[in-house]
Amino acid sequence: MANSTVNDTERMVITRVFDAPRELVWKAWTDPRYVMQWWGPRGFTSPSCKIDFRVGGKYLCCMKGPDGQEGWTAGEYREIVPYEKIVSTMYFADSEGNRINPAELGIEHQAIDDSPDTVLFEDLGNGQTKLTFIGNEPLQSAKESGQLEGWKEMLDKLAAVVEGSTRGR
Repeated sequence: MANSTVNDTERMVITRVFDAPRELVWKAWTDPRYVMQWWGPRGFTSPSCKIDFRVGGKYLCCMKGPDGQEGWTAGEYREIVPYEKIVSTMYFADSEGNRINPAELGIEHQAIDDSPDTVLFEDLGNGQTKLTFIGNEPLQSAKESGQLEGWKEMLDKLAAVVEGSTRGR
């Protein structure tokens, strides 16, 4: 980031360029078979993911740690512009998708005014896609809680999935 100060409302923003076409990156973000391959930071797996991909639809994904402990994340889709933009809520949940207060799990999490996450997909041509993830957590909080690093690791895993798919053709 250009400025060196962070205020309480500066959101976590991560930009990544993938060597894969936009349609594939979009599919990897919206199809549970793909999401299960990259959901969770390095060392974590996703044994379950359900997605009802439509405005008003919900998703529920499990993240399983190296120690075998499972954590669930759920949310609702608020806006979908095919191959360009997804706006959705995200919250900690139980295995049925019911919202859980992060503090009950011993997790510090600060959302900015219950704002949603936004994911932007930009076709750069030459089979490359720029993905911009705008999280619902303040940047400083995301750094301190490990969310920022976790999302970067998840995007590394997403890159391996989509770039591996393009090489396999």
